Amino acid sequence: MLNSGRLRLISLLETLGTVRAVAETLHLSASTVSQQLAVLETETRCRLLERTGRKVRLTPAGRLLARRGREILDRMAEAEAELHALNDEPIGTVRLGAFQSAIHTLAVPAATRLAATHPRLHLELIESEPHESGPALRSGEVDVVVTTTDYSGLSWGADLEIIPLGTDPIVLVLPRDHPLTGRTTVNLATCAEETWACDRPRSYMAELTVRLCRESGFEPRVACRFSNYLMLLQHVESGRSIALLPALAVTPDHAVATRRLSTPVHRNVTIVVRRGTPQRAAVDAVVAALRDHPEIPALSAPVRRPGREQHPLSQLPTA
Repeated sequence: MLNSGRLRLISLLETLGTVRAVAETLHLSASTVSQQLAVLETETRCRLLERTGRKVRLTPAGRLLARRGREILDRMAEAEAELHALNDEPIGTVRLGAFQSAIHTLAVPAATRLAATHPRLHLELIESEPHESGPALRSGEVDVVVTTTDYSGLSWGADLEIIPLGTDPIVLVLPRDHPLTGRTTVNLATCAEETWACDRPRSYMAELTVRLCRESGFEPRVACRFSNYLMLLQHVESGRSIALLPALAVTPDHAVATRRLSTPVHRNVTIVVRRGTPQRAAVDAVVAALRDHPEIPALSAPVRRPGREQHPLSQLPTA
């Protein structure tokens, strides 16, 4: 008999790539993970792992078992949910990963609506930025994500179902007394001498800021890096920097000004779930609550201006 815990280990190994990453995800020691994978090889009578230097990688048999194991685990969870909800009432816990600017605009309102309509469904909110959400969804750490499919570092395969929510413009965030606030739109090339506030390195918005600045002919001079948009906006408020942010991230309570870029840029905001996901009724309820949001000005189709090129982020060069 295959052990569900060991199937989860090999499935995570295929997704995360290293024994150490699997161990950190599950709060286990690397030696424990290695021992359990060795037991799984004994149980299956197949060679599942091969060493390459100090690392291990899955054999063809290991990759097959990892994929089938993920399907088995999803089916087991689905069966448990069905047994607990024979009348298809959405119950249980659904983990929703969302990037920062979607937490208060989309995720928290959805949780409020679900508490009223489905009191036996518990929604757990987890901050998950675009570069984190795809791997977290595939590994089973989250069940639903609100993300952008424009992030160039991720692949979105047939195993995932993508539900569009809308488009969110990227805006230039300025101190309220900045000279550029006198313009309706701003050519990014005019900001070459400015000081910038950015997200943490290798994050979606940090990479986007560098990419757009380089396209405009300069390297941004960065004054600070914060993973928290509140701290980043406070730095801009102080007059010590400017920033590029999604419009969803900038709410009226911040003492900043925003201006659209002269060549508009937007990100596509989507809901993503695993196909064949367990707890389908509960996941569907969460997706419905996310889609049933009041009008949000930032989540609209970008305005096309005659004679101006407009491109989604997925079409921007990656270098």
